[in-house]
Amino acid sequence: MTDLTPELKTALDTLISENKVVLFMKGTKDFPQCGFSARVVQILDMVGTDFIDINVLEDGAIRQGIKEYSDWPTIPQLYINGEFIGGCDIVTEAYQNGELKDMLKESA
Repeated sequence: MTDLTPELKTALDTLISENKVVLFMKGTKDFPQCGFSARVVQILDMVGTDFIDINVLEDGAIRQGIKEYSDWPTIPQLYINGEFIGGCDIVTEAYQNGELKDMLKESA
C-alpha cells in the first residue's frame, strides 16, 4: 500500500517547485514539535532564509507520502530549489561546512 497517490505526488511536485525553500516538519516554524525539526528551523533562521513550513502531523498522507516521494525515511525534510537536501543531520552538516549558505544563495 502506498500513501503517495498520483494526486499527492502532483501536489508535492507543485509545492516544492513553486517555493524556493520548503521544510516538511513536525509542527510549524513557530512551534516545532520535535527536536530535529526545531534544529532545522533554527539553522534556517540563523542563515536568514524565508521558507514554507509543512506540518506533517496535520496530514497522515503527507507524513507518509513525503517519505516515499523523497525515498527518505525520516522527518524533517528540506527542499531548496526543488531539490531534496536531506534531514536534520545533513542540513546541520551543510550549515557547519558552509554548503547550506551556498545552496541558499543560489536560490535567491
